[in-house]
Amino acid sequence: MNTGFFAQPNPPYRRANYPFAYQWLEKVASLAALLAHVEALRAAGPGHRYLSTLDDIQQASYTSGHASQDDRLSLASPPDMDWDDPAQEAAWELQALQHRARQLRQAQGPQRWDEVCGSLALSGSDIDALLAANRCPDLLLDEVIYIQRLPLADADPLIAGQPNGYFSADWDSFQNHAIHQHLAQQHGYQLYAMGAAWMALARPQPPDAAQAQALVEDLRALYASADEALRAHPGWQALPAVLQTQRSLVLGYTEDMADRWESTQA
Repeated sequence: MNTGFFAQPNPPYRRANYPFAYQWLEKVASLAALLAHVEALRAAGPGHRYLSTLDDIQQASYTSGHASQDDRLSLASPPDMDWDDPAQEAAWELQALQHRARQLRQAQGPQRWDEVCGSLALSGSDIDALLAANRCPDLLLDEVIYIQRLPLADADPLIAGQPNGYFSADWDSFQNHAIHQHLAQQHGYQLYAMGAAWMALARPQPPDAAQAQALVEDLRALYASADEALRAHPGWQALPAVLQTQRSLVLGYTEDMADRWESTQA
């Protein structure tokens, strides 16, 4: 794995819509290796929190930029802002991050878990893709990965550093936050990577058989509660055994999961 820091002179990559981009990684061997790297950064820098990209970094940057403009998340810049002054821009980015975190933390209403369940339009092929992605999560890794170092408190939603869920048919940042909250509280999974269509969470140890089954029942409610045929999809019977082999869980948050999964194999 090749690594470098954005603070170095003339980095080979632009920060794009990742204002707190700290490090770039090339040739990441596996999702497990990415998780280990993020955890090593956390251990070495406990004063910050770290969030990685995942699939399709350019598309994720584009949709994150638009998702940040959600009226519930955006913060108007000062009228006299000098965008050519790095110090002013850095101060503004910090204010915007803190505002997004506060808005997500205080969110009420339709973003609750029970109202997110069944709200994504899916087919059986999407459940197949969810199973396949958890069997082979390494295929989700883009050629270049960014890691943001975020000055967020432990209670702040990590997705504030990279809001995503821009298109109307996808889960938005508030819905994704509700999912992250539920999976953390009920199953011990914490977000560590957000991509253009997929997100990755991890728990300290792989789940045992009972824990994996309880998780899959929640995922079945999340993705299939509105469709009896989807609830009966055979993929749900196969998923617990897959999850018991790994610490990570990958979830799609767009309506076209099957197409997005196929694109990772092109």
